[in-house]
Amino acid sequence: MKYRKLGNTNIEVSEIAFGAEFLVERPYEDTLELIKACEANGINFVDCWMSEPDVRSHLGRAINPNRDNWVIQGHIGSTWQDNQYVRTRDMDKVIPAFEDFMERFQIDTLDFGMIHYVDQIEDYENIMNGPFIDYVRKLKSDGTIAHIGLSTHNPEIGILAAENPEIELLMFSINPAYDMFGAMDDIEEYRKEDAFDNDFSSVNPQRAEIYDLCEKNGTALTVMKGFAGGNLLADETSPFGIALTPVQCIHYALEQKGVSSIFVGVKTVDELMESLKYCNAGDDEKDYAEVLKNAPLHSFKGQCTYCGHCQPCSSGIDIAMVNKLFDLAKNQDEVPASVNEHYHNLKYNANDCIACGECELRCPFEVYIVDVMLDAQDLFGF
Repeated sequence: MKYRKLGNTNIEVSEIAFGAEFLVERPYEDTLELIKACEANGINFVDCWMSEPDVRSHLGRAINPNRDNWVIQGHIGSTWQDNQYVRTRDMDKVIPAFEDFMERFQIDTLDFGMIHYVDQIEDYENIMNGPFIDYVRKLKSDGTIAHIGLSTHNPEIGILAAENPEIELLMFSINPAYDMFGAMDDIEEYRKEDAFDNDFSSVNPQRAEIYDLCEKNGTALTVMKGFAGGNLLADETSPFGIALTPVQCIHYALEQKGVSSIFVGVKTVDELMESLKYCNAGDDEKDYAEVLKNAPLHSFKGQCTYCGHCQPCSSGIDIAMVNKLFDLAKNQDEVPASVNEHYHNLKYNANDCIACGECELRCPFEVYIVDVMLDAQDLFGF
């Protein structure tokens, strides 16, 4: 197992982490078996957004003997009402639900207190300008939580969080399919049968901007929904018409800039071991580019996916980054100031391209990279 630092914190976590969402209505013995398997294989990071009381109690009990070895993400705003999960900003519900979390996990300090599931701009603004954030700040000042985090599926919220120095960790849904979507304020949009029927043939640059911002600002970035709810793992449900392996999905997530760790949701130890194959996988097993290149649906031919296979550049250009910034700017009435600044702060940019074409020979998606560099020169100037 390899470990990565979480943003500007001094905390190191396993690249593969445990997402406990499938422990609902399961006996304690199942939780204990999975936690022991995690510990035996070097996993030291767990996320619990579930409010179901037994899940919290079982996890707390299983982790307690080795608590000092674990880093825990716990969610504020996830509540249990009338025997079901409810996301809420009602402080009369939020506070006792979080106190319940701490009690059931048998901890005095939570490593990351996550502002739970923020997918609407209005919700984000209300949180950041009201009693919810006041409560979170108090938890941190009291030492009840060590760091503040936020979870979202919406790239617009992700950008706001990555730009907010108060948010130390962003939990975001990352996989090859979701990365083609624009901003959505409802995760259910991803699950609709016709969700991928349009021309989703390149990575949404807005999502790519999140990864760059997190790396630049030192905002820790952790990954959820790496398998798209399991849809990417079967030909029948993959939006590409062809399955990816857990290893390929994990590699895709961990390749994105700023990413520290990916939470894998598993039901059994056998499923966990399928994900852990990543630790010893070779480059061929990890490579998702060839799968996407030959996918029968939604071809990526001619579209940059920022995979980095084009590197190294003989002129030292970060080709994927230039492509991202160009994609962010090309459809705007004028180049956004932040994108323009980022481009001109690159050590080497499109103006340094010598048109050798070596990158094009390596690109699995047959992108005419030299043409992109020429277009970027025209767009951004000198």
